[in-house]
Amino acid sequence: MSYQLSFAELVGYDAGQPGITVAVTLSLSQAVSVGCEARIDTGSTFCLFARDLGEQLGIDVTGGLRQMIGTVTGSFAVYLHEVNLRVAGIEFEALVGFAETEAFQRNVLGRRGFLDQVTLGLVDYEGQLYLGRYGEE
Repeated sequence: MSYQLSFAELVGYDAGQPGITVAVTLSLSQAVSVGCEARIDTGSTFCLFARDLGEQLGIDVTGGLRQMIGTVTGSFAVYLHEVNLRVAGIEFEALVGFAETEAFQRNVLGRRGFLDQVTLGLVDYEGQLYLGRYGEE
């Protein structure tokens, strides 16, 4: 049996680097946006970003819903906020976490807020990431 999916976007990435890194734009409105790079992380429940990105958007980071994130090496706090997230021309609203501490400098696209809103195809050997908005063909 064979299955077929269609994707609106094809994103190239460097398969020789650790992780799958893509360009992301976070915004609250069309007037205020900030760009960064983030790794796609299927093991992360949430999309997580460095605190300074939230501050650059004008967000009172600690005014969001506090959530503890557990990892194999320990735990840390983030504050959840609703933002607009754009990856490879696909834009949607997402609940994302901004780190409580400035020491956290990783940006990840996780299951809630990203993977639950896209259809994803991956050819890692060729460094190709196929993306489409979930439910659209």
